[in-house]
Amino acid sequence: MTANPVRQKIEEELSRIEREENVRILYACESGSRAWGFPSRDSDYDVRFLYVHEPEWYMSVFDRRDVIERPISDLLDINGWDLRKALRLFRKSNPPLLEWLQSPIVYREIPEAANPIRSLAGPAFSPKACTFHYLHMASGNYRDYLRGEAVRSKKYFYVLRPLLACRWIERFGEMPPMAFDTLKDTLLEPGELKTAVEQLLERKKSGIELKEEPRIEVINQYLETQIAYFEQKAPRMPDSGESVDDRLDPLFRCLLRTAWKEQETWQSSN
Repeated sequence: MTANPVRQKIEEELSRIEREENVRILYACESGSRAWGFPSRDSDYDVRFLYVHEPEWYMSVFDRRDVIERPISDLLDINGWDLRKALRLFRKSNPPLLEWLQSPIVYREIPEAANPIRSLAGPAFSPKACTFHYLHMASGNYRDYLRGEAVRSKKYFYVLRPLLACRWIERFGEMPPMAFDTLKDTLLEPGELKTAVEQLLERKKSGIELKEEPRIEVINQYLETQIAYFEQKAPRMPDSGESVDDRLDPLFRCLLRTAWKEQETWQSSN
């Protein structure tokens, strides 16, 4: 399928979710390898979204499910978080949420809602929490896929990217960009390692299926060194410098009004 039919399919699924769940989607984006810049020929679309229920839904003494998930198909992996869940996760400097808000591929956005949410990203960012997140991702994928003599080569990117994200945080003190090329070109010096990474990346982008093959020693050595380094470094990284707690309730109430007012405006014009 070409890009336009896929985007149309994604839009149809988002609209179906709104109808079936009686929610308003504030923001939807790509979150996986397509957003990172290294999709394979058969990569699915990892769609993530933030949504709100009608105000009355939140007026309950009972906890309610705060995620919406749809069955994964060969084409789409689509799920979303309730706005209240997302705003709570800002208090923990949740890296997936912070990544979604800077995705280069946006499928739907209400700017009056998305922009105020983005405004929390900088103050909520915690170098320590995000470094631990990326380190955990890197060490887990390395342990599971890249320790043998024969490895699943595409998994290199699922260790390289989070480790480069750790280095970005250490060097710049900010949330790393999603694009793998930006991380690679900024943080890897010209040489054997960067050449090996770029050759592997070219193979992946070209659609060549990266099956099990002999490990790439120069990359493995780099990964092992970086994992060991950040295991020592992560506990010493700074925490978030600013609390956003006093901004969450007012923002939540404002976005509820914004979402459903915008919905009423759209319905009255159609």
